[in-house]
Amino acid sequence: MKSIKTWRLLKRNSFSDGVKFGVKMKQLQFMAIMCTVMLFVVYRTTYYQYKQTEMEAKFSPFDISKGSRFSSGRLKSLPRGIVQARSDLELRPLWSTSSSRKKFGVYSNRNLLAIPAGIKQKDNVDAIVRKFLPENFTVILFHYDGDVNAWRGLDWSNKAIHIAAQNQTKWWFAKRFLHPDVVSNYDYIFLWDEDLGVENFDPRRYLEIVKSEGFEISQPALDPNSTEIHHKFTIRARTKKFHRRVYDLRGSVKCTNISEGPPCTGFVEGMAPVFSRSAWYCAWHLIQNDLVHGWGMDMKLGYCAQGDRTKNVGIIDSEYVVHQGIQTLGGQPPTRKVICIPFLLCFNVY
Repeated sequence: MKSIKTWRLLKRNSFSDGVKFGVKMKQLQFMAIMCTVMLFVVYRTTYYQYKQTEMEAKFSPFDISKGSRFSSGRLKSLPRGIVQARSDLELRPLWSTSSSRKKFGVYSNRNLLAIPAGIKQKDNVDAIVRKFLPENFTVILFHYDGDVNAWRGLDWSNKAIHIAAQNQTKWWFAKRFLHPDVVSNYDYIFLWDEDLGVENFDPRRYLEIVKSEGFEISQPALDPNSTEIHHKFTIRARTKKFHRRVYDLRGSVKCTNISEGPPCTGFVEGMAPVFSRSAWYCAWHLIQNDLVHGWGMDMKLGYCAQGDRTKNVGIIDSEYVVHQGIQTLGGQPPTRKVICIPFLLCFNVY
């Protein structure tokens, strides 16, 4: 009888051990599957971060500056995959998780128009902005008179960015609010004065010429009838689409074939400069923190031409503007009178 009981007990124990063994095997199999899934998730996440970083490195124009930030140690505590080194000036509605416009993640062509604006020149600024908005431009107004509410009646006002600071010039605004990391998503930056007539200007055609000729810094030519023209180089050549130099043997500055600097070549004035992304990165660093009127800046911008200033800087003649010569910070344009000496000549007196 004891042998029978012993046999039954051994049989029961072996069955119990077999069940436990089967359960453990299933547990091991489940753990193996879970580990495989986790490894796959980690791999995909790492691969995604790597591709994202690779894409940012490919499209970012400022790899050196980004690298210097990491090497400085200030961001070492942040995982590289979540670092966002750039921004933009796109509006982000509260009721949406993304901009109402196309995301910059696809690197669509975008451009920026920045204008110092006083309420006295509301009509003129309105005419300028209406030229640019249909061509996929972001618009930012620098209100040097502090008056923002008076612009609310314009139908495009809510699409623009408004920044107000009393009695500050556009170079002050540009240094503080157009940092290269903020505007690096824009292909071209138009930093224009408010006193420009744009009846004969088309932004799309202008950029087509700029891109085809490789101009890093440019400006539209000035109509010869403009109120203020300081340099012959910026006057419109009626028979040309664009020009890179001017020839002038009069005066103290002789502009010839061998001239390599402003105001004969490699030169734009301060009222309507247009910068490529790379040129603006340089120009922003060129702007001194206490710069007010910007006098002398035009003579130095050639340093930011990203190469040969005689080739990469130009004036676009086919798309030209009228410089109305309004005084800084919203003064009135000078009164122009035409005086004629019979049988000799006529000239302007202000």
